[in-house]
Amino acid sequence: MYTQTIFELSQEAERLLQLALRHLETVNGLPGNVTSSAETQYAQPGSAHALGTQQGTLNNELRKITRLEMVLAIVGTMKAGKSTTINAIVGTEVLPNRNRPMTALPTLIRHTPGQKEPGLNFIHVKPIERLMHELQDKLRHVDRAKLALRLEMDKDMNALLERIIGGVAFEKHYLGAQPIFQCLKSLNDLVRLSRAIDVDFPFADYAAIEHIPVIEVEFVHLAGLGENAGQLTLLDTPGPNEAGQPHLQKMLNEQLSRASAILAVMDYTQLKSISDQEVRQAIAAVSKSVPLYALVNKFDQKDRNSDDEDQVRAMISGTLMKGFITPGQIFPVSSMWGYLANRARYELNSNGKLPNYQEQRWVQDFAEAALGRRWRTADLDDVTHIRHAADLLWEDSLFEKPINMLLHAAHANASLFALRSASHKLLNYAQNARDFLDFRLQGLTVAAGQLQDNIVRLEEDMAQFEVRQRVVSEEINHEVEQAMDAAGAFIAGQQQEILTLIDSRFSHDNLQAMSLAHGADLRWSQQDDSGALILEDEEQANRLLSIIRSDCESTAFTCQQNIIRELSLRFGQLETSLSRTLDDALKPIEAHVKEELHRAGFRTRVTLPVFQSGSLQITLPQWFNGAVATEDLPVGSLRGGMRETVSRWLNNPNWGWDDYVLTKTRYIIDVNAIKARIVESVSTFCAQILKALALQVDVSVTAGMVTFFAEFSQSLSGLQKNLQESLALRQQHQSAVNTLCQQLTQCLATVRWIEEDARLLRDDIQTLFAAEQR
Repeated sequence: MYTQTIFELSQEAERLLQLALRHLETVNGLPGNVTSSAETQYAQPGSAHALGTQQGTLNNELRKITRLEMVLAIVGTMKAGKSTTINAIVGTEVLPNRNRPMTALPTLIRHTPGQKEPGLNFIHVKPIERLMHELQDKLRHVDRAKLALRLEMDKDMNALLERIIGGVAFEKHYLGAQPIFQCLKSLNDLVRLSRAIDVDFPFADYAAIEHIPVIEVEFVHLAGLGENAGQLTLLDTPGPNEAGQPHLQKMLNEQLSRASAILAVMDYTQLKSISDQEVRQAIAAVSKSVPLYALVNKFDQKDRNSDDEDQVRAMISGTLMKGFITPGQIFPVSSMWGYLANRARYELNSNGKLPNYQEQRWVQDFAEAALGRRWRTADLDDVTHIRHAADLLWEDSLFEKPINMLLHAAHANASLFALRSASHKLLNYAQNARDFLDFRLQGLTVAAGQLQDNIVRLEEDMAQFEVRQRVVSEEINHEVEQAMDAAGAFIAGQQQEILTLIDSRFSHDNLQAMSLAHGADLRWSQQDDSGALILEDEEQANRLLSIIRSDCESTAFTCQQNIIRELSLRFGQLETSLSRTLDDALKPIEAHVKEELHRAGFRTRVTLPVFQSGSLQITLPQWFNGAVATEDLPVGSLRGGMRETVSRWLNNPNWGWDDYVLTKTRYIIDVNAIKARIVESVSTFCAQILKALALQVDVSVTAGMVTFFAEFSQSLSGLQKNLQESLALRQQHQSAVNTLCQQLTQCLATVRWIEEDARLLRDDIQTLFAAEQR
């Protein structure tokens, strides 16, 4: 029954997609050449551009529906661990890891039951062959020494150059991990080489998902689960920050818009970076119609004072990606640990032992992660011990949860994901087409003089928008300056509070109370002039110093939490205030445009974009986190502890607490010297955090305003173009106008049928999803 229902829904989806494509072809054939597939960064819903770019999306959905393929797009910044994450999901190494970018071209990784050894199919190789011939001609006239100044010439690049000169073409099929690695590395090196010698790489030839390389392999975690109606495929997308390639942002947006779901790989250590912000913006553009999940990678780098799993989920769902994802769709993990544990268990199950660590470097990485840095070669021969260590490493990687909740669910419901993706894309097309055709039909029923008046008034509104843009920019800059002044005053107050607290902690009464609270009855004398603490017993001196260290760390941690909490609150309020300022300034223009168009009979969606300032949340320096993360050492050792704490706080490793304990006939703790160092470190910290705060606010607010104004300006420009085209059509002979009206009316009726049937299809699919989750 379930299989029959899926089949019937897929047949309906295929019918609607074919109908939508024929409808789009009809619209494109109407007089006036009304739609265009030209690319612009900001497409207004209902515009010619928004409609014209749908053809590739609809064709892609039709291709996925015919094989009921669920495409899970993996997106992340360079060095976030995207390739390692894919290897961990697959269960074996199918993508190479390099320090440089490795995804200049998107790559599909398709789960293929029974395919134990990975195979790569690169059928659409002709554009690369043409590129190789062009590069071959260019390289004959290029000085290798000068080329080396613009391009890193490692052994892989040198091998590629020889291959190009020798005319060795890319093959269409590769079998085995190493040949696949070499092919993918060469493709990415081709991108770097082309850029270095000013040759255009044929990215446009790989815009269609069926043209990109495909790796087929059985996913280890899905082995033995049986066949399903659908097919699961991962899509490795280019990060927007890879190798400084600006075209990759556009390619990323295109690929995400055509995926069935998105898995964002985020770097735990760089959650609020500008690069991660670019990925979040790309996701935000499509996440309303595409399910979103997130893996927070490198969670193994968490220390005792870092955010835990729940805090990470709350921060991402509540601030960084608010409105786009829920805490239950966020998974903190260590992809490297997951991959190494998987690889080790696979080798043990297949071969009964691990490979030679000298021949395969991953074995060394596994041994260090699972056994510790002091592992021995003999440890690798104990298969029982190694298997247990691999299981524990897998458990520590936290990968079990996303594998069960995401991968297994995606595999079991791949057909439903494919169908849901198709229904959302169909609805998006139908709504854009309806808005566009409505506007064009109304333009033919309005007198030419009225259209001309609308165009003039819109141009006046656009001029007014430019004036308001300058004014509101000044207002926002003033708000930011006030917020930064207030933040500076707050940080200065916190600095004074820290110093006052620290100073009070060194009083004789407080030191005595602290020592008694720790169960230590310590005896010391204190010099009136220097404040130095004098003890006759070395063990008691060490114990007192340990108590002081612990108390200072507790004070530092409390102040740290206050600063984080207060700054996050302040700049969350700033973002709300800036958004309100933009809305208040431009709402009158929006309302006036709508009123004028409505008076002429037009129905259009002119809305202000949402202001997103990006990352206003502040990440404190790593060395401040260390101020409360020390290892308790045995009594008698003065190394580590607060020494390392305040050393990192100062970012100066050349001093420590042991410098203030002199062991001769008595033991002296130089309190004034310690306090002086703390004062210096607090001042340094406050200055640096204020500087970092100013930089982050400047970058995020500037980027947010640029996007906001560009989107609204594009919206007004799109309306202007639509009105001008309507005027040109209206000025034709009346018989031609009447014929076009009839054609538009028929197109509108058809697209309304498509929209209604697509909505019913979406509802049926949602019902099936709900039944599967019960």
